[in-house]
Order: sequence, then structure tokens, then C-alpha cells
Amino acid sequence: MQFSAIFLEFPLVFIFIITLLGLLVGSFLNVVIYRLPLIMAREWRQECKEYLELEYDEGGDDETFNLVFPLSHCPHCKAAVKPYQNIPVVSYILLKGRCAQCDTPISLRYPLIEALTGICSAIVAFHFGYGLELVFALLLTWSLIALSFIDIDTQLLPDSITLPMLWLGLLLNTFSLYIDTEASVIGAIAGYLSLWSIYQLFKLVTGKEGMGYGDFKLLGLFGAWLGWQYLPIIVLLSSLVGAISGLIMVIFIRHNHNSPIPFGPYLAAAGWLALIWGEDINKIYLTAVGLQ
Repeated sequence: MQFSAIFLEFPLVFIFIITLLGLLVGSFLNVVIYRLPLIMAREWRQECKEYLELEYDEGGDDETFNLVFPLSHCPHCKAAVKPYQNIPVVSYILLKGRCAQCDTPISLRYPLIEALTGICSAIVAFHFGYGLELVFALLLTWSLIALSFIDIDTQLLPDSITLPMLWLGLLLNTFSLYIDTEASVIGAIAGYLSLWSIYQLFKLVTGKEGMGYGDFKLLGLFGAWLGWQYLPIIVLLSSLVGAISGLIMVIFIRHNHNSPIPFGPYLAAAGWLALIWGEDINKIYLTAVGLQ
């Protein structure tokens, strides 16, 4: 019996396998979230040195540092993380959240990202079932998780993730995988220009920058994948959740209202919800405003 037949006959087994895959990918996303901003900073320093014609080496940037090397290790004692110590979620529980070598506490965020990736992967599998739509929806989901946590940490949305995913959305929809080609192209343009216009208007009125260019590209990404029809609800959901979260942070966490709050995670969450339940959300929204 072919794998596809097994998955179709036993959907729970299929979802379980996708969940395990999501957990493993979540472990890798922890690496991406931590290392990609450092890789970008090294590249920027190198470009600055070349532009200024500086010859000296700063901070050992010439050593190999990418998403694979050096291998995972404890940042405190530098002990290598062995394969059996790197099982998603399980290893954290067995190690009681501490390094096996030096007993230094390990951040709870690592297993939480792994669990989040596994859960989101399971939801995507349940929604799309077996097929190409699932494969690329998973890829988008994992990319959004990485983008969200990088933005939380650094207020950056790396082009090395956002732009390839935007182009991929346009490419997939030339075959109408999620939406027709016309809606995809218009969505990419409208998504970028809508936030770009708001940014320019806000800057003109206040003299300040209200958001970053990465946010424009991220909304353009969703327009490319889902079409222009979903852009209003994505902007509305992300703005509403962002405003509520910002208010909570200012009131209860004493967050400085002058300190910027990354908008990328709210956009990413709203776009992912539109990917899974966009049609239902759009119907509710149109009914609420009296357009349906």
C-alpha cells in the first residue's frame, strides 16, 4: 500500500507524523531564530569594513558561523549537546530544564517554540490534508514562526526569509494552488503599498517611523499567498491584537510607551489565521459590517 493511501485511510496517523515533523523543525527553528540575526550582523560588519577599507578583524568574524556550524552547545560551559539531549520537548523535561554538564538553566522558550511548531503543523495537516497545499502551507507556517520570534528579539524581519516566501507564493499561484494568479499579484502589490503608504503618511505627520519595511514585505507576502481579498481582515486582526497587547504591556508590564513594539508577530499570526480559517473569518467580518 502506498504512503498516500495509508495517510488517507488513517488520517490520525498522518497528523501524528506531521506533528512529530513539526517538533523536529521547531528544534531547528530555535537555531534559526538565534543565529540568523547574528549572521546578518556579521555580514553588515563585513560590508562596513569593506566600504571603509578597514583591514583588521573584529570579534573573530572570520570563523565559521552559520545555521549548521558550530554544532549546538551550551552557551555557558560550551559542552556539546548530544543527539539524545536534543529531542524536542522530551529532552528538556528529562534534563529538568538544565544543561546536563554544568546544570545551568535552559530557557523555557526552546521547548515552547518546538511545541508551538508541532501544534501549528498538526492544525495545518488537519486543515489541508495530504497534498501539495499542505507541503507549502507547512513551509509558510514554519517561516512565520521564525520571523515572529526574530522580530520579537531584534525588531528585524529578515529579507532572507520574507522575500523568498513572497516569490514562492507568486510562483505557486501561477498554478492557482491557493488563489488565482491575478488576485495573487494584486495582493502582493496592495499588501506592500498599503502599509508603505501608512508609513509615509505617519512619518509626514509625526516625523517618526511607525513601522519597518519588513512589515510591508510581510503583508505583501500574505497578499501573494492568499490574494488581495484577505488583506483587510489581516490588517484589522493584527492591528486589533497589537493595540490590545500594547495596552496590556504599558499598563501591567510597565512597558515604556516610547519603546517600539514589533508588529511582525501580530501580522504573522493574523496571516496564519487567514491561511487556515480565512474564508470563515471573512464571512463573519462581512456579515458584521453589513456587506453580506
